[in-house]
Amino acid sequence: MKQCWTEQPEKRPNFEDIFDQFKNINKGKKTNIIDSMLRMLEQYSSNLEELIRERTEELEIEKQKTEKLLTQMLPPSVAEALMVGGTVVPEYFDNVSLYFSDIVGFTTISANSEPIEVVDLLNDLYTLFDAIIGNHDVYKKREAKC
Repeated sequence: MKQCWTEQPEKRPNFEDIFDQFKNINKGKKTNIIDSMLRMLEQYSSNLEELIRERTEELEIEKQKTEKLLTQMLPPSVAEALMVGGTVVPEYFDNVSLYFSDIVGFTTISANSEPIEVVDLLNDLYTLFDAIIGNHDVYKKREAKC
């Protein structure tokens, strides 16, 4: 079939060759070209439906990942508004505090440690921070640059 639409006309099969190929495909059974083409179109349609189903599933997984990331990085009210396409009204706070920290020697520590040890260190540190800020009415935003 692909040979029939090649851009170079001299490389396209003639009708006799096409009929011979259809006979081979149908194993000598009498059939007309329209029936064969309809079967092929049905198969293409079925394959396309399966491809669409797979891509839709992939899209849904990516959407869930995006929503999870939004809810982790933004306050819940902001994340929800963005997920439904709404607008986010800026909030005003009388007082805010920002905390920046650095693990002095982190590059050296991580170079001399096993990966799991670095992960454990960071998990312990974040758990400690979470426990401390959990006692206060705060919104935390993490940005780790290792």
